Amino acid sequence: PNNKSKHLHQMASMLVSDFDSKVPGDTISLQKLPGVGRKTANVIASVLFDKPVIAVDTHVFRVSRRLGLSSGKTPLAVEQDLTKNFPESKRAIAHHWLILHGRYVCKARNPECDKCGLSVFCRYYHKSRRANLHEGSTG
Repeated sequence: PNNKSKHLHQMASMLVSDFDSKVPGDTISLQKLPGVGRKTANVIASVLFDKPVIAVDTHVFRVSRRLGLSSGKTPLAVEQDLTKNFPESKRAIAHHWLILHGRYVCKARNPECDKCGLSVFCRYYHKSRRANLHEGSTG
């Protein structure tokens, strides 16, 4: 069953009854809304309210770990590392850059390392390159 429509209806009711018909700007209040988790709350807080938070989706998670920006094993751990390492003024742009880089260059399957200007810094690139060199020498 699709919970999105149910959540949207419940959310609209809750916004009217509990938040004076206004979308709250803090992540804790946002997460009280039906269907809104940490990632969505962070996106709303960052984009709509210019809060210095970073939402960790699959792209941000993958790119952050591959580049060595975080070794966190969970989205929350990666978020905490990125929050610690990016100044508040750069978090929103870093979030968007990491998403775009993950979508178009540092893809989950077949990353385009040859097109990436960050490969010199990238743990994933160096690890996979060593593995490929090792495979090529065992022949």
